[in-house]
Amino acid sequence: MHEKTKEFAKAPDAGLASEIDLIVAELGALRVSSLDARNRLDNPPRLPSRKALVGILDGLCAVLFPNRLGLALSEFTDGGIDYFVGHTLDITLRKLFEQVRLELGMVAGDDGKDTDLVQAKAVTRQFASRLPTVRKLLDSDIEAAYEGDPAARSIDEVLVCYPGITAITYHRLAHELDRLGAHLIARMISELAHASTGIDIHPSAQVGGSFFIDHGTGVVIGETAIIGQRVRLYQAVTLGAKRFPVDENGNLIKGNARHPIVEDDVVIYAGATILGRITIGAGSTIGGNVWLTRSVPPGSTITQAQAHAQTFLDGAGI
Repeated sequence: MHEKTKEFAKAPDAGLASEIDLIVAELGALRVSSLDARNRLDNPPRLPSRKALVGILDGLCAVLFPNRLGLALSEFTDGGIDYFVGHTLDITLRKLFEQVRLELGMVAGDDGKDTDLVQAKAVTRQFASRLPTVRKLLDSDIEAAYEGDPAARSIDEVLVCYPGITAITYHRLAHELDRLGAHLIARMISELAHASTGIDIHPSAQVGGSFFIDHGTGVVIGETAIIGQRVRLYQAVTLGAKRFPVDENGNLIKGNARHPIVEDDVVIYAGATILGRITIGAGSTIGGNVWLTRSVPPGSTITQAQAHAQTFLDGAGI
């Protein structure tokens, strides 16, 4: 055991309190000198809550799929589903409004100003109006997963068990919020999906309908990626940037188009890495573990070069 650890183990409360006081003082000094100080020491920002967003996502999923992700069907009476959806949506949107207001206030450098309240209400209402469209897209994604995986036994299994469906559900909700200006909340939602599924989709990425991620772990889709209709990805696929240009001061240039465009009906197999603002033509197939940094025309089939096989005896060739 480390000597300092031994001291903590046998120290009286007063000694431990003294050590804690020193740690608190050091952390305070670091806060003052760190980047997040930025003139906010007297009025630190109130950030959206990760815990609150988890509850909001649960509510939104229940609204979108009340029979499967809400209450059990047996708990609904005639007309009860619509009541449940309306009641849950009302509660969830009120919670979302508070989180949007926090983000807008943080960005503006104030807290609770009238302009933040008005804008937060507008964002929340516009987001709510997009939920039917999100549901239609998710129906197409679920159907694509069911039809594309011979192991899928039912639509219900796909919805409640497949990490790709969880990730795309969160993404479609986050993408709408990102479009409306709630960028931090959208990014937090994408990271909640990343943490639970291993699938990392930036909320700004544009994803068409009937999208299927099979297995999913390790998939990365960058901020400016554009994905067409009926695209299928397997685990460990990366749609990333090839390089990161900087300005005259050496700072990264943000927001430039640097991720791939994947056109309709493309299949990308496990482990493929596709980098840069290139286009994968419609109907193409990209094989497993391919490293691709150039555009390919529609209907292409890209695979690894054939492996060279040779037999060595008694350690020869090593």
